[in-house]
Amino acid sequence: MKILVTGGLGFIGSHTVVELQNKGFNVIIIDDCSNADEKVLEGIKSISGKMPEFEKIDLKEKDKVEDFFKRHEDVKGVIHFAASKAVGESVQEPLKYYENNIGTLVYILKELSKKNNANFIFSSSCTVYGQADEMPITESAPVKTAESPYGNTKQMGEEIIFDTCKVNADLKAISLRYFNPMGAHPSAKIGELPIGVPQNLVPFITQTGAGLRDELSVFGDDYPTSDGTCIRDYIHVVDLAKAHVVALTRLLEDKNESNYEVFNVGTGTGSSVLEVIASFEKASGKKLNYKIVARRAGDIISAYADTTKANTILGWKAESTLDEAMQSAWDWEKKIRKIQD
Repeated sequence: MKILVTGGLGFIGSHTVVELQNKGFNVIIIDDCSNADEKVLEGIKSISGKMPEFEKIDLKEKDKVEDFFKRHEDVKGVIHFAASKAVGESVQEPLKYYENNIGTLVYILKELSKKNNANFIFSSSCTVYGQADEMPITESAPVKTAESPYGNTKQMGEEIIFDTCKVNADLKAISLRYFNPMGAHPSAKIGELPIGVPQNLVPFITQTGAGLRDELSVFGDDYPTSDGTCIRDYIHVVDLAKAHVVALTRLLEDKNESNYEVFNVGTGTGSSVLEVIASFEKASGKKLNYKIVARRAGDIISAYADTTKANTILGWKAESTLDEAMQSAWDWEKKIRKIQD
């Protein structure tokens, strides 16, 4: 059974390709390599024992999307990761984000709408909740006005999929709202490879620990939390990848209750910035150079998932602890920087 993974050379995409191939799926990757490296294919092959098909395509080119689906009529499902994802950049370049994240989604859905039976998994985000009124956050929590064009593209993406499914009974879709992915494959053969300055906390921590960054800035220690720093739900990327396989299998086996469903994907546990730093210090055996600085505009206080729905309906649950995820992130960082213990 052939599955298309867009953005399959990226951080979450590459780990999902590994898990799909481990379950016997035939995977074809589309990636434009704007934020990824073709060398990731070798890591995927080394772990899973199989080289996935790969086509270098810019999904913003509508004719190339149409051509791909004409040549690959046997694609049974699509997992859609391909998107621009830097919150700060999206504020500076909103049209880039709307073109890349919304336009490409529309082109893929147009092609899937031509099929008699199409299955679609959308890479969504907990950013759709903003600062939720209650913790933990359930799927029924209100979707609030987005803090950034990036967050808005996730909200709009979900709405576009919902509207498309409403008028097309042959299209089945699931949006997975992730919390904060981190870590790397335990083999340390694939992991997070941010281009330029990392946008996420964990790669900034590991790069600081590796000496690439002089210091980590902790934005605020006066929030109403246990230690004054912001709280997030950090999920091991391998657990997250497995959730995609479970969700896709649900659609392929016609177990979905409606043709559009939404699930939170997190651990259900919140960890503060200082707790994440402590986890790194435990994994690495070294003190991290960090400094408390002023709060950053737009940061929410706390966000962690209620995963009851995914646990009970999908039968999926995060298995790795924060320390295990951090250890894998540090092992990956040491490998790519050639750091000896």
